[in-house]
Amino acid sequence: MPSLSKLYINAAATAAMQRLVRSDPVVGLPTRAVEVRGVTADLAKVTAFHHLVGHPARDVLPSGYIHALAFPVAMSVMVREDFPLPLLGMIHLRNQVDHYAPVTYMDVLTIRSWARNLAGHRAGTQVQLVVEVRNNEGTALLWRGVSTYLAKGIYLPGLDKPTPRAPGSCRELFSPPQPTAQWKLGVDTGRAYAAVSGDFNPIHLSVLSAKALGLRRSIAHGMYAASRVVSDIGSPKPDAFSWDITFEAPIFLPATVSLHIADTLADDGGWLGSEFTAWNARTARVHFRGSVTAGTAQA
Repeated sequence: MPSLSKLYINAAATAAMQRLVRSDPVVGLPTRAVEVRGVTADLAKVTAFHHLVGHPARDVLPSGYIHALAFPVAMSVMVREDFPLPLLGMIHLRNQVDHYAPVTYMDVLTIRSWARNLAGHRAGTQVQLVVEVRNNEGTALLWRGVSTYLAKGIYLPGLDKPTPRAPGSCRELFSPPQPTAQWKLGVDTGRAYAAVSGDFNPIHLSVLSAKALGLRRSIAHGMYAASRVVSDIGSPKPDAFSWDITFEAPIFLPATVSLHIADTLADDGGWLGSEFTAWNARTARVHFRGSVTAGTAQA
């Protein structure tokens, strides 16, 4: 597997070089996918990941951990010279996952990733990274994720972008429901998730490193929040399920996050799915919302 730390170093070096050497922006995406075969999970990190999201360790990998396991392959696409957007400072907007079958720490996997859907955004340019996790022979699709990222302030020529909000317009009014849970997140939450996932993006690690990339404080990883809420829902989950999360506002650390989970049950009491919303307990600003649904069709 590619080393995340080396990928971040390469991204920083590329960003520094681009400041020194001005060139015409690339408008287009790499035409090749990146594939790594023979991937296995680290049992110690899997155990630590389970504990981080508040659950006892199991042989089956959490769906959020599979994203973390596959993330270096996706990053390898984003640090290519023909990838048009800077990796550092990229904002995670959305994750859509189809989890087709249980994956254990003993399974040997093939992971493949590619970029698609480069598009204008009112705040910059967005792109999707697709990741597929299969058995080592590549014959059975086990997990598929689509992550949407935003390069804020980067506008590439020729890309249409949505109409900006009218001056003075406000966000949709949100009336918080009764919380079903509350998270107390310390200032070290980003570092704790980085230790088990390998994602040492500077915006998550400290106030100083976050400020260097334009944020006022460090923020929690979006995938930490997604992994934790997905792990909390529908336990035990069926072998196949889907989840979708949209990130609306960063969680600046430290933070108190209120969470509301609404379950949908079958007539016999079986779990069919859940919708969730999380918001800042003090300001009522929504951090993220989404759903988890039982069952998913094989792609």
